[in-house]
Amino acid sequence: MATAAKRPKQVAVGGSPAEDGSADALSGFLDWCETVGLELSPKVYVSKEGTVSDYGLLAREDLQIGEVLFTIPRAVLLSQHTTSIRSLLEKDQASLESQSGWVPLLLALLHEYTASNSHWRPYFSLWPDFSSMDHPMFWPEEERMRLLQGTGILEAVDKDLANIQLEYTSIILPFMESHLDLFDPKLHTPELYQRLVAFVMAYSFQEPLDEEDEDEKEPNPPMMVPMADILNHVANHNANLEYSLECLKMVTTQPIGKGQEIFNTYGQMANWQLLHMYGFAEPYPGNTDDTADIQMVTVRRAALQGASTEAERQLVSEQWDFLCQLEMVGEEGAFVIGWEEVLTEEELSMTLKVLCMAAEEFKEFKEHEGWEEDTEDEESFTLSNETIPRLKASWKKLLHDSALLTLQSYSSDLKAEQDLLNDKVAYGKLSRREQQALQVRYGQKRILHQLLELAS
Repeated sequence: MATAAKRPKQVAVGGSPAEDGSADALSGFLDWCETVGLELSPKVYVSKEGTVSDYGLLAREDLQIGEVLFTIPRAVLLSQHTTSIRSLLEKDQASLESQSGWVPLLLALLHEYTASNSHWRPYFSLWPDFSSMDHPMFWPEEERMRLLQGTGILEAVDKDLANIQLEYTSIILPFMESHLDLFDPKLHTPELYQRLVAFVMAYSFQEPLDEEDEDEKEPNPPMMVPMADILNHVANHNANLEYSLECLKMVTTQPIGKGQEIFNTYGQMANWQLLHMYGFAEPYPGNTDDTADIQMVTVRRAALQGASTEAERQLVSEQWDFLCQLEMVGEEGAFVIGWEEVLTEEELSMTLKVLCMAAEEFKEFKEHEGWEEDTEDEESFTLSNETIPRLKASWKKLLHDSALLTLQSYSSDLKAEQDLLNDKVAYGKLSRREQQALQVRYGQKRILHQLLELAS
């Protein structure tokens, strides 16, 4: 599935659209769309009124399944292949390779966003203020630690910030210094670069690979898709972006009533991923794609905790090393638990199986290099709400203890957060960041508590 990345939606603050200039920006953007051949159906309109937050797309009249809402010619997309500095980016391609694969697009954005004659200026003017982006990477470290401990976001942000600094100093700055006719390091600063990384995280789209290419090819580089990035996201979306050789089309996937908002999807994303990448979370219980992670090393910790002798602890260490050789676990990996099932069931099944083996059984299993002569019941590799209660007692205990240890990594408990969510006055007094973080933590804890019950 393509990741339809997208900007964080802000709750509109301050004056009316007319007062803050956004009405002019919107009409300028819509005029530009017409000029460049981006066709918007007369059955829909862009507005700040009646949307879940900020700009969105609404139905002017009833829509049926399969209706085209807008068509975007490929020339309108902003990417490393359409920017005015594309030939330069192609020439220096080898030196612009990075772990993220985003550097060429980010250089295109650095240039286009600050060039007064940019073809995409009316598009940018619709979103003039990068400082309103509220990804956790922009929160003070103390606030991140306090609100997001245990969610997985802290580790993701630390990685992002390290990568941004490395890319800027080792790739972006040398490129700019060799093209000072186009770039000014005093204008194109590390701060602007970080804002643009968040912009790409939150607004960009990646075109899906053909199914036959999925295993062999690198993912397509991200690109900016004017108009498509105006749509807000919900898990239960009612429109989808379709790709063809000449253009991209937003098409309805459900009937939509007059006046209703039209939602796209960014893929199946848990709330922690939404907050990390887009700056918002879906209010509980709206996100049916929500998940909770149990760190792989936490399961090892739970197994060691259950070992009562030195020989048993030694066995756990050997079993863990063997699982690492099988590439089922790693020091930084996580098992992903969804509402209905475990999304990493093969890895978690094998881990529970191996860590719960007696010494003799493990010795025999290792001799067969992890393959058993008798094929076990397939159900042993299915970890769902239906099958977890039927697992062996030792497996359930290890799963239960691992979930318990994971819950201890948060700085608050489920009941306190439930009370806060149920108290509309108290919840309303929280800052936006506190509300978003609470939604992330609460969904994860609910999933972990459900797992505790299933594994009791």
